[in-house]
Amino acid sequence: MDQRLGVLLACGHDRHPPKGRIDERTHRLIDSARIIGLGRAGRSLGLALERSGWTVDLVRRDAPVADAAAGCRLLVIATPDPVIASVAAAVDPNPDSVVIHLAGSLGLDALGHHPRRGSLHPLVAMPEPEVGSQRLVGAWFAVSGDPAVGEVVEALGGRSVEVAEEHRVAYHAAAVVASNHLVALLGQVERIAAQAGVPFEAFVDLVRATVDNVAELGPGAALTGPVARGDWATVARHLDALEPAERTAYDVMSNEARKLASGASAEARS
Repeated sequence: MDQRLGVLLACGHDRHPPKGRIDERTHRLIDSARIIGLGRAGRSLGLALERSGWTVDLVRRDAPVADAAAGCRLLVIATPDPVIASVAAAVDPNPDSVVIHLAGSLGLDALGHHPRRGSLHPLVAMPEPEVGSQRLVGAWFAVSGDPAVGEVVEALGGRSVEVAEEHRVAYHAAAVVASNHLVALLGQVERIAAQAGVPFEAFVDLVRATVDNVAELGPGAALTGPVARGDWATVARHLDALEPAERTAYDVMSNEARKLASGASAEARS
């Protein structure tokens, strides 16, 4: 697919059966897509779909997009969130084309005047296209709108959860906490470990085991350490040992752990 980057190709409309008929070989209504946006998300999705047998066409960055939905069954707007609405507005509507975006916090209204709209947010981190394309296979996706988004999820062997329009911002906030905030927290681990003269790699297996525990037991039951034991003297000594710039985050997370421990205790008593 890399040699086609920067080229706007036909979307394979003529290769499909007439509207409403399912191809007997694939049992799918859609197996091609056109993608606007050549960032990590767009290229990751393009690679993953192409490897699943789809025909994928990419729109170069400087190409006009007015006719992007013409002759195209699925148009994916994979641009940064702030410009999705303007890109969608620049595309002429096509009643036979499903237009979707990949933004987690935006609803269908970002796609404006298009008659068939959908959203598909991959719940994975895509640091670069090759890694991202691999992680998309079997991933969770937040979906809404036109049922055609399910064709994408099915093609990638993924799992989907429908998120209502009014809950999309909260859903996306949870995704940010789960991924971005976790990375920031591990950045603090790296800094504190360096202060103690211990390599960061020594803590990575602990992180993996902790995530496994959460997956198996749930956050409340997986919590260990001084807060879970009510050992606030140790917490105080930790704060004293930390550099001043590290104390606020530690204190905030200790309070979050206390809420989690209190909830787990209440549940155990009920």
